[in-house]
Amino acid sequence: MEWIKVLLYDHNSIAHIVLLYAFVIAIGVALGKIKFFGVSLGVTFVLFTGIFMGHFGFKVNSDTLHFIQEFGLILFVFCIGLQVGPSFFSSFKKGGMILNLLAVGIVILNIGVALGLFFILDGRLELPMIIGTLYGAVTNTPGLGAAQEALNQLSYNGPEISLGYACAYPLGVIGIIGSTILLRHIFKINLEKEEHDLLSENQSSQDRPERITIRVINKAIVGKKIKELAALLSYSFVCSRLMRDSNSIIPEGNTVIQDNDYLLIVCSAEKEETVVALLGEKVEGFVWTENVQKQTDNELELHKILITKSNINGKSLGDLQIRALHGVNVTRVARSGVDLLADSKLKLQVGDSLTVVGTLPNIKKVERLLGNSLKRLDHPNIITIFIGIFVGILFGSLPFQIPGIPMPIKLGLAGGPLVIAILIGRFGHHFKLVTYTTQSANLMLREVGIALFLASVGLKAGENFINTVVQGDGILYVGIGFLITVVPILVIATIGRLYFKINYFTLMGLIAGSNTDPPALAYANSVGTGDAPSVGYSTVYPLTMFLRILTGQLILVLMASFF
Repeated sequence: MEWIKVLLYDHNSIAHIVLLYAFVIAIGVALGKIKFFGVSLGVTFVLFTGIFMGHFGFKVNSDTLHFIQEFGLILFVFCIGLQVGPSFFSSFKKGGMILNLLAVGIVILNIGVALGLFFILDGRLELPMIIGTLYGAVTNTPGLGAAQEALNQLSYNGPEISLGYACAYPLGVIGIIGSTILLRHIFKINLEKEEHDLLSENQSSQDRPERITIRVINKAIVGKKIKELAALLSYSFVCSRLMRDSNSIIPEGNTVIQDNDYLLIVCSAEKEETVVALLGEKVEGFVWTENVQKQTDNELELHKILITKSNINGKSLGDLQIRALHGVNVTRVARSGVDLLADSKLKLQVGDSLTVVGTLPNIKKVERLLGNSLKRLDHPNIITIFIGIFVGILFGSLPFQIPGIPMPIKLGLAGGPLVIAILIGRFGHHFKLVTYTTQSANLMLREVGIALFLASVGLKAGENFINTVVQGDGILYVGIGFLITVVPILVIATIGRLYFKINYFTLMGLIAGSNTDPPALAYANSVGTGDAPSVGYSTVYPLTMFLRILTGQLILVLMASFF
């Protein structure tokens, strides 16, 4: 039976290491699906399973454990960066600026409460443990990893900060959801009224591509070409089809407009009134006949085409000249579930879906040009991932000297890959890097990465868990974490509600996103029927995740003299 002993307790055995990680992750993920009062901890339960196994003497040799922990963190953080990169900069536009400012307020107050309690306690708890508790309170695991990386740079040998994280995390999840419920009672919010107000607001302000039929009655534009109409407006629209004398054609830039022509226009909903005023009158309920008698004997068809060829990545619609070369009109572009106007300057990306109108033979030519192969999209472009990780590690290793700070600052193994992933996600197409991955593929890599990281942290911290938490200051960590969670949410949410008049459902998404907490988002979505919580969450999530990962390690480096 010696082989069983080696398999279970030889911490240098590859079989033992793989067996232990597989057990910790499998049990942790399974337990994480169990709901307590309607809330589950998800993959974070892997941390508690690792602590449990570490406490009973199951170990991995330190070098291997450190590698798995850091590689898992890098993989997780990089995939997050790729996901949020395309929307990172656009999230600051319009109403997103206010939501992001409020989210930044929550982040700053979280840090302020944590540091305030650190000084009030006057050294009873070490600063790294306060930072670990902070990340548990805001349910942000990547930030915990970044903080640990900073401590490695500082050669910190104190208690494992993951213990503070483990104490604060469960009540952090409950505190976030509980705060949103408390806000509903404080402001006496009527959910039905909030949904009605939100619907009215969306209908009045939504800027989306709109399809309208217009009959030309403006004599001033009769005899002008389609491209001349575009020059009269300061924004883009697409003339998808033209009907004249019961004959439907695909108009081109040189097509001449005649009196009583019917035009199928795709434009921004916000600009619809102006376009109608320029061209003529809007025709409601117009039925387009698809038979094209003058230009071709074929019928016009409406198709959706996926861009799956990497050589199209980064090219604009104008570069491809689809209408001029193939006689097919592109009316809309769908990207990540959002419809975009088919502007000639719009840069295309792999994974975009184009709505096109044309004859079937011409559409087939465009399909060959763009790819339109689901199988190709299912194949992950892993070269971009590893190029990004390579560059991210180099960037994270660069020392930045800040005046007044005795030692240079590095973004480290978490911050470097995160920044590079965001930049690649947004600008990678300029360098011919295909950044598209299916949501399931991205989520799989992220979950594997975070599971490896949490299992490593738990196994490492488990040996001293009882002494540090149960017999030590565990209850104090819980109380500190609760204050870090609740106080900033109540303060900023009150400002958002009273001063900025933010809808309650959007506010719930803001709170969940500023704490990067999926269980809180799931609760918010279960309360209402719309997608306002998800929109609020996704608006603030990119910047918040970026700040969460960087601020903890920055605090530790700047305040290294306190520990």
